[in-house]
Amino acid sequence: MLALAALPFIGSTSTWITLTAAGLAMGMIIFIIASGLTLIFGLMDVLNFGHGVFIALGAFVAVSVMGSMSEWSNADSLAQNLGALGLAMLAAMVVAGVLGAVFERVLVRVVYGQHLKQILITMGGMVVGEELIKVIWGPAQIPLPLPTALRGSVLLGDAAIEKYRLIAVVVGLAVFAALVLVLNRTKLGLLIRAGVQDREMVESLGYRIRRLFVGVFIAGSALAGLGGVMWGLYQQNVIPQMGAQVNVLIFIVIIIGGLGSTGGCFLGALLVGLLANYTGFLVPKVALFSNILLMIAILLWRPQGVYPVTNR
Repeated sequence: MLALAALPFIGSTSTWITLTAAGLAMGMIIFIIASGLTLIFGLMDVLNFGHGVFIALGAFVAVSVMGSMSEWSNADSLAQNLGALGLAMLAAMVVAGVLGAVFERVLVRVVYGQHLKQILITMGGMVVGEELIKVIWGPAQIPLPLPTALRGSVLLGDAAIEKYRLIAVVVGLAVFAALVLVLNRTKLGLLIRAGVQDREMVESLGYRIRRLFVGVFIAGSALAGLGGVMWGLYQQNVIPQMGAQVNVLIFIVIIIGGLGSTGGCFLGALLVGLLANYTGFLVPKVALFSNILLMIAILLWRPQGVYPVTNR
């Protein structure tokens, strides 16, 4: 509906297709970044304001991996380019997941059920994490260029669509499908959702809910690492503060969608991406705060977000 409403104002169909494709791709990248946080909050009731450090870490790991595989990433071969990108994504997810396990054990575990303390301690963890990134990779901005075959655009009539944005849409849809499948169609998802509703009952049946929840935190951190790779390639440069810079955007998305809702996070990310592109083209000054306006409009209509999971 938002895309169709924007068409008469834009006028040119080819421009509208270009803006819509770019907005959807941006929305998919935002969804990948935010999905880990909405997963952690929805299933663990943990407000992790340190989520940004996993995003930045994933991006810097991608810099190291793709830099060491420059022959593949600079080769004029789509297979080699995708191979380098895939290995960078895998490495970022593994490293971010390991850090997530440490983060949960050292910082989060002691403040379960205490939201104010969670906010304070995870913010502190993010600050420390950013400083550790500066120690390893330095404080300066580092370029993260796209692999050769993913540069440029493909033409759809008169509309130009960047190749990397198509990859972002595919990866975003794959992440969304995987989350929905695991949470709704597997025994693991059933146990996690049951543990959220009645932890004592599930534990009395012999299942170790604590281990499941630690696994959820690791998975959420790994998704943040994957999102960091996608965001870094989207910006084509990385800085230690990049995670903190997108933290506000992430929370806007999960508030719009409904705290803890995977489907709501997906919809919210797409709305944010599309609106940012349309307003940036039509009214550039409004684009600076279009996300805030969208969140206000949604909350006036549905105060708990589009798809609220539960009353907290």
